[in-house]
Amino acid sequence: MLERLFKLSEHGTSVRTELIAGVTTFLTMSYIIFVNPDILSTTGMDRNAIFVATCLAAALGSIIMGVVANWPIGMAPGMGLNAFFAFTVVAALGFTWQQALGAVFISGSIFVLLTVTGVRSWLIAGIPRSLRSAIAAGIGLFLAIIALKSAGIVVANKATLIGLGDLKQTGPLLAIFGFFVIAVLDAMKVKGSILIGILAVTVLSWIFGVSQFHGIVSAPPSMLPTFLQLDIVGALHGGLVHIILVFVLVEVFDATGTLIGVAKRAKLLEEGKPSRLSRALLADSAAIVAGSLMGTSSTTAYVESASGVQAGGRTGLTALTIAVLFIAALFFSPLAASVPAYATAPALLYVAGLMMRELTEIEWDDLTEAAPAALTALAMPFTYSIANGLAFGFISYVVLKVCTGRWSTLHLATQIVAALFIVRFAFFAD
Repeated sequence: MLERLFKLSEHGTSVRTELIAGVTTFLTMSYIIFVNPDILSTTGMDRNAIFVATCLAAALGSIIMGVVANWPIGMAPGMGLNAFFAFTVVAALGFTWQQALGAVFISGSIFVLLTVTGVRSWLIAGIPRSLRSAIAAGIGLFLAIIALKSAGIVVANKATLIGLGDLKQTGPLLAIFGFFVIAVLDAMKVKGSILIGILAVTVLSWIFGVSQFHGIVSAPPSMLPTFLQLDIVGALHGGLVHIILVFVLVEVFDATGTLIGVAKRAKLLEEGKPSRLSRALLADSAAIVAGSLMGTSSTTAYVESASGVQAGGRTGLTALTIAVLFIAALFFSPLAASVPAYATAPALLYVAGLMMRELTEIEWDDLTEAAPAALTALAMPFTYSIANGLAFGFISYVVLKVCTGRWSTLHLATQIVAALFIVRFAFFAD
């Protein structure tokens, strides 16, 4: 049955190899089980319900990816998008988390439409490579400032806006320790280094008595506090139009970049051979819609899936294994509730650092490319908004190209996105 469903021999793999690959990928991405509830619960959402929604959205997304696309890629609520959901849409702009979920649902539906109609390919082709790289790096910077703040390493300062926290306190010290644990283990190629770092800091916090241990295993908590609680009508409020645009843009770029990168490593995108990229993107967009119904931010493909590919994963059986493990994780809600913020902060900071390598892809010798890219990346943490970063980047890119006589190089998609952001600033107050 597995051979018929996943064509194992055709891909030069076996059941054992696929299972090992699935476990490997799960270990590298399972930190989201602890991090996502920590981030989204700041909006007032029920932490236990988010934990269940995270596991189920990851499981369902991975099942869709495995069955529909037959690709060895794990799915889960995306880093960066969850921070945008919590800290920009809800905290900074003042929308309810129900409206934010509605915006995620609408963006996922638009993503499905763009994929089915082929518009996605046109949009991707039209967005400058420098801006794409800057978006990833900017989200990394945004995650970094969130991590440093939640760890108590960066604090508010009336004179300088921000300043250094008290590094003699237990929380910041444990966060620093956790970062080094993750970095060292990852440098030594230890699987699940991020998860190990989170658990190490959590255990130490119990030992020092700065956080409470709530247990390890129990029956899964109720998902009802977030299930089908999205406010689609409220999300159509004028002020959320640009938020939906940002969700769509980031989802499209993030999903496409991750899927192509991992698929190339798995040799699933070879020239002259049929590709399942369109099916994979359809699976990705469908998972976003499903996740919003359960009560979590946008679900996307995880770049950590490359670790499973490195272990030999080549088919959807790897993704199905990941799904089963996320379902099993539902029974560890007390452990998730026992993880303090300064245990997940090192994970956020480390992921942020990894995302910064995208800066090397920017054309720094061309100022009409470099300046908009720099504005994009810098505006995200300094305005505490991914949306503002995108807006600054697209608008400045079009202005610089036009003013230097290079307007003919502008793709229509870039012009449309820039125009939409100008309309947002002109007519829709935050």
